[in-house]
Amino acid sequence: MKIAVATDGPMVAAHFGRCPEYTIFTVDDGKVTNKVVIPNPGHEPGFLPEYLSKLGVSCIIAGGMGPRAQGLFAEKNIQTVTGVSGPVSEVVDSYLAGSLEAGESLCEHGERYQRCDRHEEHHGGHSR
Repeated sequence: MKIAVATDGPMVAAHFGRCPEYTIFTVDDGKVTNKVVIPNPGHEPGFLPEYLSKLGVSCIIAGGMGPRAQGLFAEKNIQTVTGVSGPVSEVVDSYLAGSLEAGESLCEHGERYQRCDRHEEHHGGHSR
């Protein structure tokens, strides 16, 4: 499994498509086995779902993402988790532990999030 986190330095970025970089975590048997930081290759509609799919990403974590982008990722069988903030490494650890709390998109698209892989869809924000 590969998880792509929208990254702004050591923190989760507020907007997936406009973040400076992505941190891609490779996870085997529930543990991170590799971490690579790549620059954002550009924010064109439809490009990032194809690009990240080719890299083997199956889950995205970000502060926010628009509904159109979420739909494009879903078409590539890439799940999205939005409404997340905090240090990237802590967020991924929480996700892997099943304790990541996500909520409404932070980039004000007004959409609710969907949780990745083994987590069910949720329709309501969590308080932080």
